[in-house]
Amino acid sequence: MAMSSINTTSTTAINGPNSLIYPLALITAVLFLYKAILNHRRRPRLNLLPGPKPWPIIGNLDLIGPLPHQSIHGLSKRYGPLMQLKFGSYPVVVASSVEMAKSTLKTNDKVFATRPKMAAGKYTTYDYSDITWAPYGPYWRQARKMCILELFSAKKEIGVFGVYKERRVGGHA
Repeated sequence: MAMSSINTTSTTAINGPNSLIYPLALITAVLFLYKAILNHRRRPRLNLLPGPKPWPIIGNLDLIGPLPHQSIHGLSKRYGPLMQLKFGSYPVVVASSVEMAKSTLKTNDKVFATRPKMAAGKYTTYDYSDITWAPYGPYWRQARKMCILELFSAKKEIGVFGVYKERRVGGHA
C-alpha cells in the first residue's frame, strides 16, 4: 500500500501541472527575444553626430575630468568640431570651434531656444504656462513682450518696480 502511494505521487509530479512551467517559460522567452529583435530592426536609424559610446547610466561623464575644457578639447580632436555627448541620460551637442558655435548659436538659434520639458515646469507652472518654462514660440514671445512692456518698463511706473520706487520716493520704505 505504501509503495503504490509513492509511485502515484512521483507520477503526478512528472505529469502534473508543474511540468508545463518550463516549456511555457522557454516559449515565452523565445517569443520575447523574437519581438525584441523585430523591434530593433524596424526602428529607424538616426543620423547622430559623432561621439564616444556612452555608458548606460552615467553616459560620457567619465570622460570629463577635473579640467572639462581640456577634456572636451581632446574629444574634439578625436571626433571633430561638432560632437554629441551624453551627460547621464541627457544628450548634449558640443560645438568646439568658432565656426560651429556661430552656426549653432546664431544661424540655427531657434532650434536650440526651447528648454527641455521637466516635471518641475509642468507641475509648478500649470503645464508650462509660465514664461520661464514655456517653449519658444508665439505664446512665449507674447508673454515676454507683456513682461517687458508692463512689468519692467521704465516709462510706466505701474509694474513691480514702480510700486517699489513709489514707496522709496514717498519715504515709507
